[in-house]
Amino acid sequence: MFVVGLTGGIGSGKSLVADMFSVLGVPIVDTDILARELVVPGQPALKQIAEQFGPEALLEDGSLNRTYLAEVSFSSSSKRMQLEAILHPLIRQRVAEQLRELESVYAYAVVVVPLLIETRQTDDYNRVLVVDCDEQTQLRRVLQRDDRSEQQIRQIMQAQATREQRLTAANDVISNTGSVEELRRQVVQLDHKYRQLAGV
Repeated sequence: MFVVGLTGGIGSGKSLVADMFSVLGVPIVDTDILARELVVPGQPALKQIAEQFGPEALLEDGSLNRTYLAEVSFSSSSKRMQLEAILHPLIRQRVAEQLRELESVYAYAVVVVPLLIETRQTDDYNRVLVVDCDEQTQLRRVLQRDDRSEQQIRQIMQAQATREQRLTAANDVISNTGSVEELRRQVVQLDHKYRQLAGV
């Protein structure tokens, strides 16, 4: 199966681009959604996180304390690596399972991987597609969207690959600095390209 790895920094517009591919009939596997599924109460990953990060990692109802975990992991690279060591192998396993289910029906799929460059997964995909915008635009969008301080957002951005690293790793780039219509036009062009490469 022809698989495109879709990535980009926080606030770049990955989800919007993924939604546009989905409208065109392309199946989307979103690793953020898989990660959320892996940490619901009763899942082994949640127990591992609580053991590794202490009782503060859980809320009173036994669910994941996302705010606490984000603060800890983005302020300490060693803590972030501990969290990734728990979640990333499980996420990759789920991605592989979902792609196996899809390959009998679809010619190609898009997998959304926010940390694709950082976790050195570029070789796992036929094409790496980066959604790109400048850092000020990222910051502005996330400030408007999330209940996070500018300092928290900058910490997340610093923990991610640089814009240059993403662009260097990219096979294809979508520029998300213009209108929604311009963004959609780029998605449609790449969809045609990927269908050709997949032999459709």
